Amino acid sequence: MAVTREKVATCDPIWSALREQAEELAVREPALASFVHATVLKHDRLENALSYHLAKKLGSEDLSPMMTREIFDEAMAAEPEIGVAVRADLSAVFERDPACRAYLDAFLFYKGFHAIQSYRIAHWLWHHNRQHMARFFQSRISELFDVDIHPAAKIGKGIMIDHATGVVIGETAAVEDDVSMLHGVTLGGTGKEDGDRHPKIRRGVLISVGASVLGNIEVGEYSRVGAGSVVLKPVPPGCTAVGVPAHLTNCAGADRPSQEMNQFIDDPSG
Repeated sequence: MAVTREKVATCDPIWSALREQAEELAVREPALASFVHATVLKHDRLENALSYHLAKKLGSEDLSPMMTREIFDEAMAAEPEIGVAVRADLSAVFERDPACRAYLDAFLFYKGFHAIQSYRIAHWLWHHNRQHMARFFQSRISELFDVDIHPAAKIGKGIMIDHATGVVIGETAAVEDDVSMLHGVTLGGTGKEDGDRHPKIRRGVLISVGASVLGNIEVGEYSRVGAGSVVLKPVPPGCTAVGVPAHLTNCAGADRPSQEMNQFIDDPSG
């Protein structure tokens, strides 16, 4: 028995909701109907819609959108965990960003979401002996979205990069699940070190606007980094690092800083 598109959609609540939102948008904004149909409604799966959408953005004279899409489709078919991460990231943006009214908003228009999904393809290529193609996409992501993520960096799921402009994540950086960061964040090195030289950001961390975390240091789970801070030493779980150079405060901990997005810091030492 053939499986209908509607049947497939109901088995995937994120995709089902996104399609419903696309149908509503096509009616509400007729001028965007063709765009919405081509990008969302003509596809059977979220992965297919995403590969089409990103290929249209990343394709160029050097690598056509059609070839780009074939590469994206290959990666997502070979690695189902990419699709899992895509859905977790969409949920993270919708739940944490008050400006995001629907999954469709992030899917169509949010460059932080686009950058992290494009990175996921580059990361897959990097680990399948296609480093030059991975670097090509890294360059395109940087040009289009102003987000520079090395393809070798390890990034979990449920990630929100809000606004995203100016985000830099180095080669040996690791970002665990459920992390939120804002624009201007740098996860970098401190100089010309070789080997493992970038930060390790643990689960549930919130990194605020313009913060830099430098060197092979750990930012413990459910901790926070304040806006504009420069972190050069490890941050224990549940603490807040603030200042230049950063010092620790509020180490009583917060339950879910990356989800709550509470960037107000009461710093007694300030």
